[in-house]
Amino acid sequence: MTVLEVNNIHKRFGKTDVLKGIDFKIEEGEVVSVIGSSGSGKTTLLRCITGLESADEGRISVGGRVTFDSERKEKLSREEKRENQLCTGLVFQSFNLFPQYTVLRNVTLAKELLVKEECKKNKLSREDKKNKLAAISTEAIKIIESVGLRDKTENYPCELSGGQQQRVAIARALMLSPQLLCFDEPTSALDPEITGEVLNVIRKLAQDGKTMLIVTHEMGFAREVSNKVIYMHEGVIAEEGTPEEIFDNPKSDRLKSFLNSTLRI
Repeated sequence: MTVLEVNNIHKRFGKTDVLKGIDFKIEEGEVVSVIGSSGSGKTTLLRCITGLESADEGRISVGGRVTFDSERKEKLSREEKRENQLCTGLVFQSFNLFPQYTVLRNVTLAKELLVKEECKKNKLSREDKKNKLAAISTEAIKIIESVGLRDKTENYPCELSGGQQQRVAIARALMLSPQLLCFDEPTSALDPEITGEVLNVIRKLAQDGKTMLIVTHEMGFAREVSNKVIYMHEGVIAEEGTPEEIFDNPKSDRLKSFLNSTLRI
């Protein structure tokens, strides 16, 4: 099944063309890494896919649901926008945790708000609401345990390392069961010695068959976990293929130069 389909996506900021006709697909269970120099459009692409930015032209569908179509005339309702955004999860470079809440509360908050709204809409009893909220807490603890932080559920973000905070951010994204999980350079804000603990969590998600789109500067990691690698340059997909094709047999001088400069660092 095709989880993500991106067709002819364009995005401009003022007079600057940031994305210039992006086309690609991700199948269920695939891990696709996006590499490229700073300013190539990688993060803007992620933000368009997850609905944080609206593209100017093109079409995006997630799990068969059209989440953006520039030819659509009528505006999306608030509920439609929310449903579209729930199709994807995004883990940012910075962790963006709520400092006033515990790890458990950070992970459960969004799901609790959705369930409370559902209970109100469907006029469920207080007991049913209580049971649903209790189930959320149980599910969250399992997810927190899966990222190796079971003993940190009652800690606050300020009491955690950067790597632990990023793992909480991953758990929070997983809590909403997105069809596509996106990462925007998830290790770029981390010290080198704790980068590995975050990469290990993503590695396990890949092994478990989670469909993911990862913007990364970790070339070795991209090579290891990806089914496909996309190289972006100046707002276009300059090259794409298997990790072996991209890293061992790059076709363009542009990609060769990028890899040489990156691998020397």
